[in-house]
Amino acid sequence: MLQPVGAGLLVQPTGLSVLDRLGLLPRLLSLGSRIDRLDGRTRSGRRVLDLAYADLAPRHFGLGLHRGALFGALLGGAMHAGAEIRVDCEVEKVTRSGGGVILIDATSRSHGPFDLVVVADGARSSLRHLVPWHRVRRYPWAALWFVAERRDAKFDGTLSQVYDGTRRMIGFLPSGRASEGRSATVSVFWSLPHDAHESVRSAGLAAWKREAIGLAPQAEGLVSQIRSFDECTFAAYYDSSMTPCFHRELPIVFLGDAAHAMSPQLGQGANLALVDAAELADCLAEASSITAAFRAYHARRVGHVRYYSRASRWLTPWFQSNATFLSWPRDVLMHRLSRVEWVRRQMLLSLAGVKEGLMSSRGVFGSPGVWSEAMQADGS
Repeated sequence: MLQPVGAGLLVQPTGLSVLDRLGLLPRLLSLGSRIDRLDGRTRSGRRVLDLAYADLAPRHFGLGLHRGALFGALLGGAMHAGAEIRVDCEVEKVTRSGGGVILIDATSRSHGPFDLVVVADGARSSLRHLVPWHRVRRYPWAALWFVAERRDAKFDGTLSQVYDGTRRMIGFLPSGRASEGRSATVSVFWSLPHDAHESVRSAGLAAWKREAIGLAPQAEGLVSQIRSFDECTFAAYYDSSMTPCFHRELPIVFLGDAAHAMSPQLGQGANLALVDAAELADCLAEASSITAAFRAYHARRVGHVRYYSRASRWLTPWFQSNATFLSWPRDVLMHRLSRVEWVRRQMLLSLAGVKEGLMSSRGVFGSPGVWSEAMQADGS
């Protein structure tokens, strides 16, 4: 079934610029929750992270979105553009048909032929095997997500996290409304080892609630809304790469998590997917052939994706791992280093989604709207 899965997500300026270009931003701004800063603290209250988008460019911010809101906007936009949507159609195989591709689903039905196939079926992609040069591994850590009703302004404007070493973390993301007329939400996420999911459930909801509220007493009003673990989403995380991210013989290209899944520590998954789609569209419009478009697409995306894949891979153990010795330098040094102007700027550029290398960044993608203007004014 075609439906959103998961809790809230944070759309960065890069992703917002693509939504602006698609004409979907006004509606999503009305549904989402504006995020102005990130705040991370230890259990004792020591500040670890304190980053404000406005320090990069005055008009910058992130947008906390309920997945249902983003899903509905993108699906509605596709249908308005004339796309034919086929549901309950799990593609399992592909075959060549002349210069195109035929898709074969789980019931052996054929679809096509198609001149171009875009594979965007997420981190657990069932078609990634079509290119033998892909690599994928599951992270040993994961998270439980719960979407709570927003009942006060306690978490407004901030993605906040509380850490207890590297083994325990709870976070709160204002996530807006799934649709008009629905209540505003806050997404709660709890870090845990992937293999500990069943033991947490077996220990009982009350035990987990006590642990969560003990780590973050301010979350009691959110955590108390959970009546069953069945209301929570268990999210496994994957690290994958694919270079190049297209088939060398067939007109098949991969984007989003299907091509480059990563840990959510930098909050870039949805944003990279949106930029992938926009860049691919431009390359197809500009190139003389699909093969040329694929090559141009790879050249445009490789640096951007590689930076965030490596940065996420490097950053994750400092927040989710059994390497507890990493928490001391993180807690003592990260906030202090972020006060150094150059370091802070690089951290903010990474947050905004525009880094392409340690010393390089790109402008916010998109048409000359508020997002690209803001980044140009900032000189990036």
